[in-house]
Amino acid sequence: MTDARLRRGRGSLAFGFFAQGVTFALLVTRIPAIQDRYGISDGLLPVFLAAVPILAGVGSVATEKLVARVRPGVVLRWSQPVVLLALLAVGAGAEMWQLALALGAFGLAVGALDASMNMLGVSLQQAYGRSIMLGFHATYSLGGIVGASLAWAGAHWDLALVVSYLPAVAVLLPAALVGSRWYVDAERREGRAGLEEGPRAPAVAFSVLLPLCLVMTFAYIGDSTVSNWSAKYLQDVLGSSEELATVPYNAYMVTTLLGRAVGDLGVRRFGAVAVVRCGTVLAAGGFAVVAVAPGAWVGLGGFTLLGLGLCVIVPQTFAAAGRAFPGAASDVAVARVNVFNYVGFVIGSPLVGALGDAWSYRGAMLVPMVLVLVTLVYARSFATESDRYGGVHERPRTVDVGRSGNEV
Repeated sequence: MTDARLRRGRGSLAFGFFAQGVTFALLVTRIPAIQDRYGISDGLLPVFLAAVPILAGVGSVATEKLVARVRPGVVLRWSQPVVLLALLAVGAGAEMWQLALALGAFGLAVGALDASMNMLGVSLQQAYGRSIMLGFHATYSLGGIVGASLAWAGAHWDLALVVSYLPAVAVLLPAALVGSRWYVDAERREGRAGLEEGPRAPAVAFSVLLPLCLVMTFAYIGDSTVSNWSAKYLQDVLGSSEELATVPYNAYMVTTLLGRAVGDLGVRRFGAVAVVRCGTVLAAGGFAVVAVAPGAWVGLGGFTLLGLGLCVIVPQTFAAAGRAFPGAASDVAVARVNVFNYVGFVIGSPLVGALGDAWSYRGAMLVPMVLVLVTLVYARSFATESDRYGGVHERPRTVDVGRSGNEV
């Protein structure tokens, strides 16, 4: 595998992460507008918010089976357009059943997209021989900033949802299809075919994955709290305008971008354990600020701090899962850990909503804070010598074409 091909593969995959960041931000930051357009009650809204990650979990499980026969790049190539078209359908519909169909397609496709995208990222990290996973997720954060900015413009000028969504879909869909030509995963399938004739790939033991699954769940409970409730929290609890209510998610994505942009350097220098511990403490502090904020701007500061903390946990969890199971089992491990991404969303969205209605939304913000802090207990699950790329821990930056491409 040539260095030029690796660079092209890295760039095309980074664009895929970017496109997904734009798409997801356009959906979640306009939840109040979607609720108003379709006449969804506050009691019914958590059902819609939970349905998407449940279906995404189904899509991730299906992808685990699918990549035994087709390359992850193929799954990503065709799932990303479906996600984009489903977003457009959310904005174009008028009836509740149309929204349900659009969100159903979005959920199933996004599960396949997330799983295959991170499979390719883990594989490329092994090929590079150093930590690059945070960089991919940084481009996702950059996409989130762009998407949230477009959502702000739509709210500011009172644009119809379909008008806000159409330009992004028109640009991203063809660009993603063209970029998918350079995904790097052919060698991984060759290695998988060889495993069918030789020794079996190691089984993925759930007991080994369990700490990482819990960390992923807690991280996404926190993330879903920001993506699904930050706009309503700022508007309903802290008294902000609808326009300002679109800003917290944007600020959150700015700090996730900053943290992930330098995160790979931190992993190479200090190791994943130290980076994950630091991120956990910052995230918990952000939730505490949000819970006690006297006004919208202080609350915005809390959501900003949250992004700086949570941003490093998820990419390192995917990397650790792929590293724990070499060869073909890496894809299986990544897909299974990815399911707990959606478990976190399924738990987080209704949990915060139910606590907010029964108790208070301020008090509800303390629950994800406590759960995120539990990550400190499992931080050692990220500790392996091979993880500490860079500095005195740098592995040789040569590509061993005799490997399957999945060992990290």
